[in-house]
Amino acid sequence: MIGLRRAIAYAAFALLLGGLLAVPALAWAANGGGSLSPIITSGTLVQPGNVTVTATGDGITLSASESTMLRHGISFSGTTTPNAAGRTVVIERLGHQTKWLWAETATAVVNRDGTFSAVWNTNHIGRFSIRARVTQGASSSAAATAPVVTITVYRPSIATWYGPGLYGRHTACGVRLTPTTIGVANRTLKCGTKVALYYRGRTMIVPVIDRGPYANGADWDLTQATSKALRTPGVATIGAVSLPRQLAVP
Repeated sequence: MIGLRRAIAYAAFALLLGGLLAVPALAWAANGGGSLSPIITSGTLVQPGNVTVTATGDGITLSASESTMLRHGISFSGTTTPNAAGRTVVIERLGHQTKWLWAETATAVVNRDGTFSAVWNTNHIGRFSIRARVTQGASSSAAATAPVVTITVYRPSIATWYGPGLYGRHTACGVRLTPTTIGVANRTLKCGTKVALYYRGRTMIVPVIDRGPYANGADWDLTQATSKALRTPGVATIGAVSLPRQLAVP
C-alpha cells in the first residue's frame, strides 16, 4: 500500500522538502501569486475564506466572518429596528457539535440606533449555521425567517504533502494516485470523509483518500495537487475540520 511505501519515500524526498521549506511563498498557481480569486484545480473550486457572510430576515441583518480558527474570537454584528433598542439579541449555532439543535452562543443588547455586536470565543470546531433573534419580552421563540449564515471553525493542524515517486499506485482507500489527484491522507478518518481546509485565506473541501501521514509530526498529508491549489509549502500549519454529512438547516 502507498501508506507504507510513503514512509520510506519521505526519507528519500527529504532534500526536496528542505528546499520547499526554504521558500514559504511558492507561486503554485498561475493567477499572479497574491490573488484570492477562485481557481479551478482538477475540478475542485478553491475559494477565498477571508470573507464576510450576511443574511437578512425577520427585520434583522446579521454579518460574520465566514472562517475562523479554534480559540479565536469571531464577531457577529448587525442591525434591527430602532424600536428594539434595549432588547437582547441571542446568537445561536446549529451543527454536529450541538446535535443539530440550536444552542445559545452569544448575546448582545440592541443599541439606540438598532445596531448590535457580539463575540464568540470559539471553543468547538465544525461548520455551523448561525442565526440571530431578538427577544420579545419574556418570549424566546425564533421566527422562521430569522437570518442564518454559515461559518466554519477550523482546528490548527500540521500538514505535509506527497505524491512524486508514488504516482500510478493505489492509495489505502483504493484511489489511483496521479499528479492531479485531489485529497488528503489521515490516520483515522474514514475513506471518503469530506474535509474543509484553510490556508492563508484560501479554502477548499477535499476527500480522505489515503492513510498517513507518517513523518514531521503532521496531522494531514495533502496530495501534491491539493498542496498546489492551497499554495502550501512542504510543511505548513493549516486549518482543517472534517464535515459531517448533515449540513443543512432543518
